[in-house]
Amino acid sequence: MEERQVSVAGKTYKMDPLFMVLATQNPVEQEGTYPLPEAQMDRFLMHLMIDYPDDASELAIIRLNRAESKQSKKDSKKDNTKLSPEIIFEARKEIDEVTISEAMEKYIVDIISATRYPEKYSQQIDSWLDFGGSPRASIAIDKSSRTHAWMAGRDYVTPDDIRAVAHDCLRHRLILSYEANASGISPDQVIDEILKVVAVVG
Repeated sequence: MEERQVSVAGKTYKMDPLFMVLATQNPVEQEGTYPLPEAQMDRFLMHLMIDYPDDASELAIIRLNRAESKQSKKDSKKDNTKLSPEIIFEARKEIDEVTISEAMEKYIVDIISATRYPEKYSQQIDSWLDFGGSPRASIAIDKSSRTHAWMAGRDYVTPDDIRAVAHDCLRHRLILSYEANASGISPDQVIDEILKVVAVVG
């Protein structure tokens, strides 16, 4: 993932520039699967939670599936034009140009610091956390918040961009205490509390 290369039988192969790793987890079927070690989880930029769709979305899924089925029967030789990799590379360059002020950088650092030293912020949060985010967590929030700003048509990051990506960037990086697990506290609830107590300065 991080090295962007694989080695087989002593030979190293560089991966394509668009290479990425996506992993899925079915929360219902766990037999035969094993949780990833924390160090491997930390290498994923985000951990997205996808819940059941609401009723309106479910209806849209049914109709979309039916329409696609009809279309494929009508035109099995339909031209499926692929997106040019250059479009992705150009988007990456634009995201790299999104600015993030010193105050926003400090906000990210303070959020991560609250996961590592929660006793400075809240006794409750301190009782819920055993280990906080690594430096990869702050890098993930930086990258993701700039992408969020770019997708909103802005060339600068706001506190809302940071808060919008914080859960996805942190939920798989926090190691909760026995007390938190016994009380049914989720990582998202811990992150909610952290975002309440960490203020934007500047």
